[in-house]
Amino acid sequence: MKKPWGGRFSEEIDEFLEAFSESISFDKELAFAEIKASRIYAQALRKAGLLSEEELDQILQGLSEIEEEIKQGAFPFRIELEDIHMHVEKALAEKIGDIAYKLHTGRSRNEQVVADERIYIAERLEELKALLVDFILVILDKAEEYFEVVMPGFTHLQHAQPVLFSHWVTTFAEMMRLHLQRCLDFEKRLKQCPLGSSAFAGCGFPLDREFMAKALSFYEPTRHSVYAVSSRDFISELLFILSLIMVDLSRFSEEIILWTSEEFCFASLPDRLTTGSSIMPQKKNPDPAELIRGKSATVIGNLFQMLTLQKGLPLSYNRDLQEDKPPLFQALNYTLNSLRMATLLVKGLKLNAEKISEHLKHGYLLATELADYLVLKGVPFRKAHHVVGEIVRYAEGRKKELSELSLDEYKKFHQAFEEDVYEWLTVEHALSRRNILGGTGKRVVKEYIDCLRSELKTMVGRD
Repeated sequence: MKKPWGGRFSEEIDEFLEAFSESISFDKELAFAEIKASRIYAQALRKAGLLSEEELDQILQGLSEIEEEIKQGAFPFRIELEDIHMHVEKALAEKIGDIAYKLHTGRSRNEQVVADERIYIAERLEELKALLVDFILVILDKAEEYFEVVMPGFTHLQHAQPVLFSHWVTTFAEMMRLHLQRCLDFEKRLKQCPLGSSAFAGCGFPLDREFMAKALSFYEPTRHSVYAVSSRDFISELLFILSLIMVDLSRFSEEIILWTSEEFCFASLPDRLTTGSSIMPQKKNPDPAELIRGKSATVIGNLFQMLTLQKGLPLSYNRDLQEDKPPLFQALNYTLNSLRMATLLVKGLKLNAEKISEHLKHGYLLATELADYLVLKGVPFRKAHHVVGEIVRYAEGRKKELSELSLDEYKKFHQAFEEDVYEWLTVEHALSRRNILGGTGKRVVKEYIDCLRSELKTMVGRD
């Protein structure tokens, strides 16, 4: 097949090179973005007097027919046409003749592909933001459902201090809130229109670049033509955001895996969200959480693949950049589907409040309360910390809880202890002391939940 760039060449392209260099097998994902950008570019050509009104109408009609064929699955993709740009151009020529080739006036595939990618990402970003909000909202719902449940908080996976389950689980809501903010901020750099940059030196025809940017709902045209075609920083930035999301979803998954284990038995998942074993009939495995945890490694790898791809490229465009699309598409699909799965896991999660309550009796969770008690009696904190450490060792050796020690026993360690010490040795008292912004007190946790719901409405119009 004759190539659009074949005029300078005396030989047909080698068959293996043709197969080796094709990108249509993956960049067909950009088909609708290519058509959208082509419509806008055709209108800009008309505004510049490079197309007649009749020619513009024919091009727009042809593009609409191609778009419909792709939607219906009737559009043929062939490797000899290399990429999505050549496919659309060839199909358009078959429909309207040589007028189709006027669409490429002043245009280069270098700017086409980066425009398509920005359009594609802008559309998928809306999906990502919606899924982040969905995940946040189901977490808030679950926090309210089990608002009265108190659980042991952990550091180093050891019992540390009592905490409201609602405070613990909304950690992931806060993580996703910040990821949502990153998405919104990222749009400022994403929505820059490269159309009119041509190969790298800028278009030689007087195209209205402001018009094209506005027509695509972008903020502005790119300000530098070499940058426009040679940089993929916007893909790297997206992959960084996706990696952060997946790292936090992986941590969420680890919590689910631990909570549903026999050792913790904090919670259970419905059968529909678990799988079994091919050999052990009793098994009920949290496979969805494990898969999210595993897919996070791939998305993180996609980020490093993208950064490595760009690190040694001279300006401006290089064919290496063809390889930017597989990691982009994979990372997006993995992250979007992981968010969907995580949302289902939260919805299906059922707490075992009785079992969680039993865990509150172990690990001397109120030891910090004792230290704080002594501080309010005038004991320097480091001294108080040491004294309470001795008390814990003493109680542990006698298999007693802190509340089971007598006042005389307490006084052996420090004379500042009085009868009111027992008021401090309850979970309720520990929580009530932490009604500080960001703390685990019931009042501030409720305020956090209400505030986040309100903030989501402001940020993205959801509640």
